[in-house]
Amino acid sequence: MEDAQIIDLYWQRSEDAIPETESKYGRYCRAIADNVLSNTLDAEECVNDTWLAAWNSMPTNRPATLPPYLGKISRNLALDRLAARRAAKRGGDQTDAVLDELAECLPGGEDPESAAEVKELADRINRFLRTLPETERLIFVSRYWYMAPIEETAVRFGFTRVKTAAMLHRTRKKLHTQLKKEGWL
Repeated sequence: MEDAQIIDLYWQRSEDAIPETESKYGRYCRAIADNVLSNTLDAEECVNDTWLAAWNSMPTNRPATLPPYLGKISRNLALDRLAARRAAKRGGDQTDAVLDELAECLPGGEDPESAAEVKELADRINRFLRTLPETERLIFVSRYWYMAPIEETAVRFGFTRVKTAAMLHRTRKKLHTQLKKEGWL
């Protein structure tokens, strides 16, 4: 089924929307949640919560493209679940490593001064990413958006773990330099 048809099912409040979405995007959303949580059961719950969130948000939001819409919901739900897990002192997984790696290139604090600053920073990072060669950009996004382990990313792109880690390090350095040049650091 085409994405537009699936979106129409949500808008029509048809119960077929969820099984169609699961069939087409279940594996995709599960991979995102599992990369963040490193726990199959928690990831499965996030995916189920993703379908509910899509169901609740679609009558007022009509996504232009369905995969990033669902992926963002899955990722945010997984990050929320991870935060709850940390609060319960059960954390410590791949996400900590990913966020630590990126921390060296991003401006300070956990609480940005304003939503406008966060949006501007995101726009600058997106502009930076568009300047990268496609493979370098895809590897960066795989690691820092989808939070895929370096080993998994290396296999996916046909590189060694060392080469992938070095490429990520160089890209983070370029990002750091660019943000510093633009006055963000």
